[in-house]
Amino acid sequence: MQNFIFNTPTRVLFGKNAEENVGGLVREFGGHCVLLHYGGGSAERSGLLARIRQSLTGEGLRFVELGGVVPNPRLSLVHEGIALGRREGVDFVLAVGGGSVIDSAKAIGYGLVDDGELWDFYEKKRKASGCAPIGAVPTIAAAGSEMSASSVITKEEGWVKRGYSSEYARPRFAVMNPDLTLTLPSWQTASGCVDILMHTMERYFHRNDGMELTDGIAETLLRTVMKHALVLRDEPSNYESRAEIMWAGSLSHNGLTGCGTDGGDWACHKLEHELSGLFDVSHGAGLAAIWGSWARYVYRFDAARFARFAHKVMGVSGAGTHEEMAEKGIAAMENFFRAIRMPVSLTELGVHPAEDQMREMAEKCCLAVGGKAGVIRPLAVEDMVEIYRMAL
Repeated sequence: MQNFIFNTPTRVLFGKNAEENVGGLVREFGGHCVLLHYGGGSAERSGLLARIRQSLTGEGLRFVELGGVVPNPRLSLVHEGIALGRREGVDFVLAVGGGSVIDSAKAIGYGLVDDGELWDFYEKKRKASGCAPIGAVPTIAAAGSEMSASSVITKEEGWVKRGYSSEYARPRFAVMNPDLTLTLPSWQTASGCVDILMHTMERYFHRNDGMELTDGIAETLLRTVMKHALVLRDEPSNYESRAEIMWAGSLSHNGLTGCGTDGGDWACHKLEHELSGLFDVSHGAGLAAIWGSWARYVYRFDAARFARFAHKVMGVSGAGTHEEMAEKGIAAMENFFRAIRMPVSLTELGVHPAEDQMREMAEKCCLAVGGKAGVIRPLAVEDMVEIYRMAL
């Protein structure tokens, strides 16, 4: 076991009609002028934004709005939000939407308290010294950004996707109503479930002894998400399953499933960031398309860990070597992805990168991490290119 710090300062209000409390929470956490940040028209059409506005107005709060966040949120809109916030005297950013909206809100929050170039944080050229307070009303169970310190932004120039983490950016509160996810298309629901799974799997595949309790929490979370993802495939209006998935999304990325470990591998996420940065694909679907190829490329370097995953998470039984069990577990996870109609190859994802594009993504990935990616088998450029090839 390694020493660790577990910090979860985000207050969670969970359940039906929880969004009605937003105005009071903003005021409690010191907000006076709010930037209401959101994505497309679904939040407007559903009446959610109207309820949020009413709650803010009811508390006497002033607010300005900035919509237009897209999946793989853009740096240009972040800059627009920073300029708007400074002009209007914004002191609180309220994100209403999915992980992309919350990530964009965090980036704006950094820019509201820092006069330098925001992108420097994402390129690890300097560290944030603060962030305007953030509140989140997630409408998709996926990224877990509502309780995490992480933010991922895409720079249009060169289509570079980078992440930055700072404790300053953890939301002050997250208002979570599973009803808000009931109308999601099946593709978005399934893609979100994969993202949740991968946030825990990245941490689960580590190279130190870890903690039995942490492993057990991770394994239970993974099994729970898989169970309810299948329920939602067939019963998209099942509130209880929506609630299980939504809470799992937060716990999967707030640090809980990595306590006492080396932090985990994360190579899949790094590989997928370059994929979605270049081809603008859905993050969860991209992870599903890459994971099996990554797993087959690295599992022999810790076959025992993969064998445990096969047994404890995927329910693989019977005798066999660690290698044999690992292969069965990888195949079982791919079968699960297929069962929820997620791609297990780049071709199924609808992406057909050329050789030079695969090399470009690999080189960008190594540049982003400052060397090799992952801990199970640290990956250099040629390793990454081969994984992309395997994933075709």
